[in-house]
Amino acid sequence: MPRKHKNKNHAHGKRYQVQGDTQEAQASAAAAPGEECLSSPSFVPQVSSQSSVAAGNHQELQGAMAPSSTVAEASCAGSEEGTQGPKEESADAAQAALVTRSIRKDTLIKKASMVMDFLLERYIMKEPITQDAMLEVIGSKFKQHFPEILSRASERVELLFGLELKEVDCSRNIYTLVNKFSLGVEEGSSDEEELPKSGLLMALLGIIFMKGNRATEEEIWEFLNVLGIHAGKKHSIFGEPRKLITKDLVQKGYLNYRQVPNSDPPGYEFLWGPRAYAETTKMKVLEVLAKIQETVPSSFPDLYDEALRDQVERAGLRGAARAPAMAEASASTRAKSYSSSHI
Repeated sequence: MPRKHKNKNHAHGKRYQVQGDTQEAQASAAAAPGEECLSSPSFVPQVSSQSSVAAGNHQELQGAMAPSSTVAEASCAGSEEGTQGPKEESADAAQAALVTRSIRKDTLIKKASMVMDFLLERYIMKEPITQDAMLEVIGSKFKQHFPEILSRASERVELLFGLELKEVDCSRNIYTLVNKFSLGVEEGSSDEEELPKSGLLMALLGIIFMKGNRATEEEIWEFLNVLGIHAGKKHSIFGEPRKLITKDLVQKGYLNYRQVPNSDPPGYEFLWGPRAYAETTKMKVLEVLAKIQETVPSSFPDLYDEALRDQVERAGLRGAARAPAMAEASASTRAKSYSSSHI
């Protein structure tokens, strides 16, 4: 990625095509004639709100980033019908409606990817983000769908980069992206155009938390692959992903990458690193996952209970650390008071 000497005009011409990276994880969907259709996956992982933790096993990630299956369902339904019965016209109408809904959804997902690219470009260039400019990106034909498109785009930006979209001028519909995580993962970067990695790190910490505080390397790559991030393939934003998660984030203390004890053949797993424990909490990570699911942390009872215990333990440690200092301060105050009373 170009460094500091990159001029503004050249930088403006470079767009971060996240969409191109994620399409490798997409399945193709049938499209009606004249319609533009992309089965681009959502970046949002789905987690069952009903926890079924048993013997220490946490909830499994669901593949909600997989493309919409409605077209496939319609195709299967059509192939299984065989000889049409008396209700042929009704069945055809229902199938057509199903395909139409899927095409609309997939097209909106593509438009959301375009808006996401635009938001990231404006963030890098430190230029204002206006609603009029975003409408130009998606086209006037989709103006009525703008709220849904913007919602999808902002969710992806928040998940991957920890950037929250906020409206700063309601009268002129001007927005800005704010880094919502106070993590030091960006320290040491000399690239003025580098995007934050905090969002991806929080998502990785969430996967580890949900997997019982340790996730196998296979589970981590399964998650990353759905995002279009693959081992050995340089990503346009995150660079070489294996180096990022097994070296960079490990050296910075956010992840612990180690061999699974007694594994044969050798297997590896990820845990939270000491800096992750110092700079964030299980409750904060759970809040991120809950927001992705459009719910609240308590919707995941077992994870929520563990996050609460973590808060109590942290509060106890802070209290224990403050006790000696408070005792010393109290003793000093009493000594001064005694001394002044005998003058």
